[in-house]
Amino acid sequence: MTDAGTPSGPPAGLPMAVPQEGLPAQVRIHEVGPRDGLQNEKATLPTKVKAEFVHRLAAAGLTTIEATSFVHPSWVPQLADAEELMPLLGDLAGADPEVRLPVLVPNERGLERALELGVRDVAVFASATESFARANVNRTLEEALAKSAAVADRARQAGARVRGYLSMCFGDPWEGPVPVAQVAAIARRLYEMGCTELSLGDTIGVATPGHVTALLDALTGTGGGTTAGDTGTPGAGIPVEHLAVHFHDTYGQALANTLAALRCGVTVVDASAGGLGGCPYARSATGNLATEDLVWMLNGLGIRTGVDLDRLSATSVWMAEKLGRPSPSRTVRALTHQEQ
Repeated sequence: MTDAGTPSGPPAGLPMAVPQEGLPAQVRIHEVGPRDGLQNEKATLPTKVKAEFVHRLAAAGLTTIEATSFVHPSWVPQLADAEELMPLLGDLAGADPEVRLPVLVPNERGLERALELGVRDVAVFASATESFARANVNRTLEEALAKSAAVADRARQAGARVRGYLSMCFGDPWEGPVPVAQVAAIARRLYEMGCTELSLGDTIGVATPGHVTALLDALTGTGGGTTAGDTGTPGAGIPVEHLAVHFHDTYGQALANTLAALRCGVTVVDASAGGLGGCPYARSATGNLATEDLVWMLNGLGIRTGVDLDRLSATSVWMAEKLGRPSPSRTVRALTHQEQ
């Protein structure tokens, strides 16, 4: 027999696209690698490397790329160069009006810094639990919500779009299961602040598909949940088109949870190139859902993303080399024959 050699990628035409009823035709991926991914790395990369990372992601077809965070350097030193980074990305939005480069802002001073650089998309964050609010920002839950409300109000007055991150929606390392009603009530408050997009975070990766469905039903007002003792959760009345999901893959459930969210009508999914990231304030939080793994699944379902999987995988390999370790994404490893 003749050895045909090892192919450089999957056989042509794979994954085979097999659409299913009840799923969206298109999904927008909210890429968080440059912010949520790099903030949890021990190494601090040069600003020019970060800028090239964002440019490579855009060249792969991603149109929403969370670039950085305007936090105090002592909080997240890996992202202390936000003022230096953003001017290096100015050509992206100018070249393609569909490209958005949101940034995370923890307070009004961070917002001011971002607005001075022309940022038009910002994100605020809140916690679904008291314990994580104290661990993350050293404030009570109510204090943290009040601060986010002030930031969101000023951002909207300045004409910026506001995204809201809600952490610990499915479980908390200190408090355990988080009642669906509790999450729905806080999500409603973020929505009323003017957050036009609300990202539901499974910060420690403990969600399962049934829990995801119950929470989304409660948030959209179409049902109620039975999680953590709830016998019925009043709907929060948030339109599903304003919701996004942000899953961590701690227990290998991120793709299953994403599929459950898609079946509920969600069309925005957060993911991180190469599976980078976690949460520096929750030790049990491991990597984000890898963007490549997500794109592979969506391609197989015939769902459009506009992302070139080969270019994206090459970008993650390049970033893994900069970080000095292999990519944790299974799709990247399969496509590039990296060692497990």
